[in-house]
Amino acid sequence: MGRTTRRTSRKRSKLAGRAIAASAALILGGGGLVAVNVYANAEESPPPQAQDGGVRATTISCPDVGNQLPEVPDDARADVDRELAALDSQLTQAYARFAEAQNPEDQSAVLDPLEEQRRPTLDTIRAAIDRSGKAPENLDSMAPCTMRADDDGPPPGGPGQDQDQGPGQDQGQGQGQGQAGNGPEAGDFVDITSVRPNVQKPRNQPGASRGTFTTRCGTNENGKFNPDNVIVAPGVSNGAHHMHDYVGNQETDAFSSDQELAGGRTSCRNQGDKSTYYWPVLRLQNGNDEDDSGADGGGRDKNVGEIQTPDQVTLKFVGSPVGKVTAMPRFLRVITGDAKAFTNGDANANASWSCTGFENRQLKDKYPICPEGSEVVRTFRFQSCWDGRNTDSANHRTHVAFADPRSGRCPRGFRAVPQLVQRIVYDVPPGPGFAVDSFPEQLHKPVTDHGDFINVFDQRLMRRVAQCINDNRRCS
Repeated sequence: MGRTTRRTSRKRSKLAGRAIAASAALILGGGGLVAVNVYANAEESPPPQAQDGGVRATTISCPDVGNQLPEVPDDARADVDRELAALDSQLTQAYARFAEAQNPEDQSAVLDPLEEQRRPTLDTIRAAIDRSGKAPENLDSMAPCTMRADDDGPPPGGPGQDQDQGPGQDQGQGQGQGQAGNGPEAGDFVDITSVRPNVQKPRNQPGASRGTFTTRCGTNENGKFNPDNVIVAPGVSNGAHHMHDYVGNQETDAFSSDQELAGGRTSCRNQGDKSTYYWPVLRLQNGNDEDDSGADGGGRDKNVGEIQTPDQVTLKFVGSPVGKVTAMPRFLRVITGDAKAFTNGDANANASWSCTGFENRQLKDKYPICPEGSEVVRTFRFQSCWDGRNTDSANHRTHVAFADPRSGRCPRGFRAVPQLVQRIVYDVPPGPGFAVDSFPEQLHKPVTDHGDFINVFDQRLMRRVAQCINDNRRCS
C-alpha cells in the first residue's frame, strides 16, 4: 500500500454496543486446539470454552532462523534478508490456511506443506552465506514447524510471569475480548491495581551521567504508517505483516536508503533529528473497521480495529548510572523487544505496559486494565551499549546490548551510548478492548510488542546530546 494513508485520531470513544471482538476456542478430539475468534453481538451466545473452562488458542510455531544468524557476510546480507522475509510470508500464509481449514485437527495438512516451502528457502540462505563464509550447520533442523497451544506453557526461556503480581489478577474479566480472527483474549489482560510495584533501577554511582535530552517529534497525528520494516526486511513490501506508527523521519519505508533518510523530512521539532522511530500500532476493538481492513498489514494479516493515535509520545535519551556516554554513530539501528516472543520465548522481550499513576508497576506479558481516569502507557527502554564498530548486525541484535540491570555496566567490549526511552500514552476505554498489531501467528500477545530506531541525528547534534547527558543537564 502507499507510503501514507488516512489515519484515525480518535481520543476516548465509546465501545460499540452492537459488536465486540469475542475470542472463542473449540477443543477437538485428540487434544488438537484451534482458535475461533469472531465478532459477536450482545444477543449471541457466549463462545465455547475448553473443557477446563479456560479460553484457549493454538498457533503455528516455527524456529526463528534470523535469531540463529549472528554472522552473515556483508555481500550476502541482501539475499539473506529477502529469504528471511520469505519465511515470514510462508508462515503467514500457512496460518491463514490453518485458521480457515475445514478440519483444523489435521495439523499435517498445514505443517507438511509449510515444511516443504521452508526447506528450499533455507537452502538458498545457506548457499548465500557459503559464498563468503560458513552457514550454521543446524539450518536443516529448522525447517519443521509445530502447533503450539496458548496454554502449553512457555517454550524454553519462554514468556512467563516475570512481574510481581498480586492475587486475583484474572478475576472478573469475563469473556475474552479480542481481535476478530486470532486474539487477544481475556487472559492477556490484568487489572493494574492488582499488580504490586516491581520497578527497580541501578543506583547512580560517582561519575554517572544523569542528564537527559528530549526530542519532540509529535504523535503521528499526520498519519504516516506502513507494514514495512526497513531494518529487518529492507526492500520487502509488507515485511512486518503488521502496521507501524512512525514519528520522526517521513521518508521511511522498506526501500529507504541511508542517503534518503539523511535527506528526508522530519516531524521532529529540532530539524537536526531526522531519526526514524516506529512501533506497531495499537487498535481499539469496538467493531469498527480501519481503512486497511482489506490491505496488507491490516485485515489481510488479521490486524483489525480502529488505529489509535497516541495522546502523548515522549522520546528521551538518558545516561549511564556508572559513567559517561559516547555519541551514537549515525545510522545505528536498534530493535528492542521481539515481534515473535510468543513463539520464540521472552529472552528478547522488552516492552513494558502500565497505566498513568501506576508506572512503578510494569507488565511484560499482559496488557493493563487501567482504572477510570488513567491512561494506557507503553514504554520501550532501548539497548544502551554499543560494540564500538557496527551500526547493525546480521540478527540486528549483537552489535548492541543492555547494561547489567543491577550494576548498570555494559558488557566487556561495549561502551555506553545515550539510551532511548520511548513512552507512548493512549486514552482508550477501560477494559480489555485493545491490542497491538502483530504477525498473525503471534496472536496479538503483549509480550510481542517491540520498537525500532534508526539514528539519523546530525552528527554535531548527537555530540551535543552526549555532552548534555554527561554534563548532567536537561536539554531538548
